[in-house]
Amino acid sequence: MQYKMLVLDMDDTLLTDDHRISDLNKKVLLEAQAKGVYVVLASGRPTSAMTAYAKELELDKNDSYMISFNGAIISRVKDDLVLFEQKLSVEQIHDLYDYSVKMNTHIITYLDDEIISETDSEFIEIEKEITGMPHLLVSSFKDYVDRPAVKCILLKAPSELKELEEDLKAKMPHLSVSMSKPFFLEAAQQGIDKAASLKLLADKLGILQEEIIAVGNAGNDLTMIEYAGLGVWVDNVTPELRDKADLIVASNNNDGVAEVVQKYILN
Repeated sequence: MQYKMLVLDMDDTLLTDDHRISDLNKKVLLEAQAKGVYVVLASGRPTSAMTAYAKELELDKNDSYMISFNGAIISRVKDDLVLFEQKLSVEQIHDLYDYSVKMNTHIITYLDDEIISETDSEFIEIEKEITGMPHLLVSSFKDYVDRPAVKCILLKAPSELKELEEDLKAKMPHLSVSMSKPFFLEAAQQGIDKAASLKLLADKLGILQEEIIAVGNAGNDLTMIEYAGLGVWVDNVTPELRDKADLIVASNNNDGVAEVVQKYILN
């Protein structure tokens, strides 16, 4: 099979634990693009927290794309052209806030390239570190968030948050809900996930499902892993998902992405 698109989750997949692209991963991804393969970053991150990595990989020079906010936005790297965007309504965001209060979790959303919350926590600090985005603490989340936003994240200790995933899905079936990290429970508009946006982008580019490789590590990657012609986990995948992919490669800290590229694209 000649693969034409490689779709990569970022945190804990492409990036090492210290948020870097390894030299080997970068080298083989540049070689893949030289062969005409689209390299696409697909992350729960905000668009602005992906751009520097995309340009490090020369996605702008190779006319490629990013899928951000877990699929809520598709954009072209070279000129920031937004091909697709889907937001939560103010009412949905406020309902999520009410749920977070009832369940004693923190909640964040994103407006004007800022992280918005009413509280602070060690888990919000992690999001600040990952994204590099400023954090705005507001006195009233519902008063401040008065316009649509692309997603919300509920944050809590992993031992407690995992139990809420199925509960939130049952109580708000009109939303797309997934875990991106053990302490991040993400909510977006119904039908929004990485696979849906990947299909939209691939269709636009005339690329078939079986011509796509997707690589990830967590629950919010599952739809694209199942959709792609070749779905791949890195070895540090969330344990209960290990049997959901076609292949498992080395971990994010051991060039798992390069292993995929060398075997299935560069041969």
